Amino acid sequence: MENIIKIENVSYKYYDKIPALEDVSLSIKEGEKFAVIGANGSGKSTLLQIMNGLIYPSSGSVFFRDKEVSEKTLKDKGLLKFFREGVGYIFQDSDIQLFCPTVLDELLYGPMQLGLNENEAMDRAHEAMQMLHIENLKDRPSYMLSGGEKKRTAIGSVLTMNPDVLLFDEPTNGLDPRTQCFLVELLFALSEAGKTIVIATHDLSLVDELHCRVAVLSEGHRLEKTGSAEDILKDEELLLKVNLVHEHMHCHGPSAHRHIHSHYLFHKH
Repeated sequence: MENIIKIENVSYKYYDKIPALEDVSLSIKEGEKFAVIGANGSGKSTLLQIMNGLIYPSSGSVFFRDKEVSEKTLKDKGLLKFFREGVGYIFQDSDIQLFCPTVLDELLYGPMQLGLNENEAMDRAHEAMQMLHIENLKDRPSYMLSGGEKKRTAIGSVLTMNPDVLLFDEPTNGLDPRTQCFLVELLFALSEAGKTIVIATHDLSLVDELHCRVAVLSEGHRLEKTGSAEDILKDEELLLKVNLVHEHMHCHGPSAHRHIHSHYLFHKH
């Protein structure tokens, strides 16, 4: 498999002062499932936004299918269309993503912006609504949707553009268990359809379920390690170091013992 996204020595500072990423390099292969994990504030969302061209690195380079993605190169309308057709982004907060009058309008907006005719855009919208089980919501405004319904609509608004890469920022955040289960099944289905799936999360159970390749960011905003989900999740020393698990001490009379604790994956003694 060839690299579809490549990040080379990327650093980013908010307001040119506050560090969010420090010299991060990684590559994502076409068709793979890839997770960026780290504690809150480690730079996960920033890295995904850079992959999507929503913000540009303070230094370093980003490539999509070997074409550099930068503020300068995206002024080329041909490259911009190529990139926007190829990479889709699902925000952590669906309210940021939804702005059209109805669910159907949300799903039609992207393909219409890409220049598809109305019939083809409508076909894509109905196919996405069927996949996401939101056909009954097509005439409803987003402010009348539940959190799970908003998430499905936000995903649908990206799927109708049929991108090769799907970037999910904290995809399970704030969702009920049933919607979380549906989302995991959807991620597998999209992966089996050949999509490249990239998630930013601190939900270790999601990483475990997806069996993805993993990049670990430290609280110093650096790439600490990459590896398989199995290798990363069994490395308790690493997970402690990057604050994804923590250590408890319990006292039982005169004796005491410590154990590793995670709210997401395991509770081991």
